[in-house]
Formats: sequence, C-alpha cells, structure tokens
Amino acid sequence: MSPTRSNLKSALSISIVITLFVTGCATAPGRTASTDPWQGFNRGIYKVNDGLDKAAIKPIAKTYRYITPQFMRTGISNFFSNLGTPWTMVNQLLQAKPKLMALDTCRFVINTVVGLGGFIDVADKINLERHDEDFGQTLAMWGVPSGPYLVLPLLGPSTLRDTVGRVPDYLSRPTRNVELPWEADTTLTSLEIIQKRESLLHLDDTLSKAYDPYGLVRDSWLQRREFVVYDGNPPINEPEELNSED
Repeated sequence: MSPTRSNLKSALSISIVITLFVTGCATAPGRTASTDPWQGFNRGIYKVNDGLDKAAIKPIAKTYRYITPQFMRTGISNFFSNLGTPWTMVNQLLQAKPKLMALDTCRFVINTVVGLGGFIDVADKINLERHDEDFGQTLAMWGVPSGPYLVLPLLGPSTLRDTVGRVPDYLSRPTRNVELPWEADTTLTSLEIIQKRESLLHLDDTLSKAYDPYGLVRDSWLQRREFVVYDGNPPINEPEELNSED
C-alpha cells in the first residue's frame, strides 16, 4: 500500500473515532445542531477571517472577475467541480447511494473525456445532475452527531463533525495524490480559492446590510448544511434550538 493511501486510511479511521468521542451527546444522531456555545471564540475568528477577506481575498476575487471572461470563469469552475467528483463517488459508496454514484461516475467520464478534462460540463447538457458529497456528510449519514457550530481560521463555518471530516477531504484532493511541482500545486490551490470567493461576491451586498452578519452567516450555513446532508429532504422536525449568547 502506498504511503498516500495508508495516510488516507489512517485519517479516515482517526476522524471517525475522534468525532464519535467529542460529539457523542451533542444532539440527535445525524442532525446538524444549531447550538453555538463557543460564540465568543467563533465571533473572534469570524472577525479575523472577515478582515483578511476584505484586505486581500475579496479584492483579488473582484479583480479576477474583472479580467477573466465569463466563459473562462465557468470553465474553471467546471474543472474544479469535475476534479472533486471521484471523492464524491467514494462518499456515495460509503453512504450506500449506488444510483447517485453511477450517475456521477457517468458525469465524470463524460466531462473528462468529452468536456476537455471537465472545463465543459457536457453532462449537464444531457441532464445528468451533479451531486456533491464530502466526508462530513458521510459521517452524518452514519449517525455521527454534528456537535456545536465552529468557525475555523481561514476556512470559515463548520461543526465539530465537519471539522474532523475535512481531514480526509483534504487528503483526498487529486493534487495530494499526484506529484506536482510546488508552484503548480500552489497555483491550483490559489485559483480554486479565488474562484470560490468570486462565486460568492453576489452575497456581499446582503451581508453588508445585515444587522448581525455573523449570525446571518451562521444560521444560513447551518440550514444549508442540514439541507445537503439530507439530499434536499431534511426531517420536518426542527434540529436543536440555537443556544445564543446574544
């Protein structure tokens, strides 16, 4: 077994054990809790992240939008989406979703071969819907509780469960499993961050007008996370109520 595969296997095992240990009694299994007991810490990290975004990431993303034609931005977005499809397929297998896995396998093959490595979303034109799955969602489907809301430095909104899930997500990145010069790896990673930030620029106006931007981001992220964990069909009953210090 290669060192990379060995590291990934170990990371998966450690992620599961740690998540079960630290979040065992936080909320009903699988649900995304809306508790925020670490709000003071979270607001501090949010403020730092927001300052970094305004000082560097947002201006770069706006420049990227200004100098890059729409068709090229769409192609770059498609490329990174396609690049992440194999890990989505692995998580669909772990979640016992063979139908979705088959559909996304078809998408990946079609877009990689016919769509110039994924720059053109050919599969979308023939109505093959794209799905996204990460290891945090897999842990949720296995019944692992989410634990409290947590804001991570640079990475932003998360929960304890999703924070642990980010470890195998990171190790599964194609650039981690292919020998690339550090310049190429850094360029790809930076471009992906800028592309994702550019796709969120349309939300900045709403956020700037919010009375409590932190609360808006938190509540919106938690609701969205619950939505994707349940593939768009979350339980009717509400998850654990928000434990706010406001």
